[in-house]
Amino acid sequence: MADRLRALGYDVRTGVGKTGVVALKGGTGRCVMLRADMDALPIEEANDVAYRSQHAGKMHACGHDGHVAMGLEVARRLAGVDLPGAVKLAFQPAEEISFGADAMIRDGVLDRPSVDAAFGIHLWNDLPTGRIGLMPGPVMASVDEFEIAILGTGGHAAAPHQTTDPVLAAAHVVTGLQSLVSRRRNPFEEGVVSVTQVTAGHAFNVIPGRADLRGTVRSFGGKFYEQAPALVEETAQGIAGAFGARAEVRYRRLCQPTVNDERMTDLMKGVAEEIVGKERVVHGVRTMGGEDMSLFLARIPGAFAFVGSAPPGAKASPHHSPTFDIDEEALVIGADLLARTAVRYLQSG
Repeated sequence: MADRLRALGYDVRTGVGKTGVVALKGGTGRCVMLRADMDALPIEEANDVAYRSQHAGKMHACGHDGHVAMGLEVARRLAGVDLPGAVKLAFQPAEEISFGADAMIRDGVLDRPSVDAAFGIHLWNDLPTGRIGLMPGPVMASVDEFEIAILGTGGHAAAPHQTTDPVLAAAHVVTGLQSLVSRRRNPFEEGVVSVTQVTAGHAFNVIPGRADLRGTVRSFGGKFYEQAPALVEETAQGIAGAFGARAEVRYRRLCQPTVNDERMTDLMKGVAEEIVGKERVVHGVRTMGGEDMSLFLARIPGAFAFVGSAPPGAKASPHHSPTFDIDEEALVIGADLLARTAVRYLQSG
């Protein structure tokens, strides 16, 4: 990738955020950053295609390989264009674990020169190819992770009265956490709490001394976003205590909601309408999935669009599934959207 970008005439930095690549064209005037994330998932690919993953247990199951392909195509298109400003292409790793954007920011991706606006896209199988989802405000949710250890005292399964059963306490903690959305959250605020891992014990006839829970909280901001860490802690501690057990809670915020700037969204929307037609630019496309593009957009104005990638007239496999694939015609639309948005932004100043 770096060699290809250098061959196009870009000033290239590698090792940004460990494995990220940054390519710069120009250096005076305003600077626009185009971000393409590159990542895979621990999934065994089930597609029988020539381009299936060559690595067992790993596949591009969310379209990030397409994002990189579009980023390289944008670089090719803009290489020979005389622009009134600078274009910075950020090929960002580790989006799926929400570490890549922060690592690149700490390594100075928004500096030298300072970035004035940022744009990105996500291939989206919930939309058919030829449609683009774009709106101002929050479009992707925050991503929080929690880990809860329920600590009791183990013993014989035939004598539970001699133990403090952490499995029973953990089961009630799961129920209590799920009720945060239905009973502790304003119904006008979106929110999701999901317990995704439960681990306890090693034998059928032994009550263990510990049970572990892991999960995630998602929201678009508001009071529930602010209160979620305390609510999870309070729920786990209270319920565990009621069973004579103890809870240890670790709560981490991975990334905040992805929020589109209104002015930048209008600019990108104008370009999108020129490419696919006004009637095919869809308002209201949002998801409780998260994106660490949010870390860039929290610092500088910008917009993030969903580019439809499902074959027209057919139902596509969902993201993060072993049969995920895209209609490659979407790559043409996405590259066009990013390249023309960058030019439009620089020319608007």
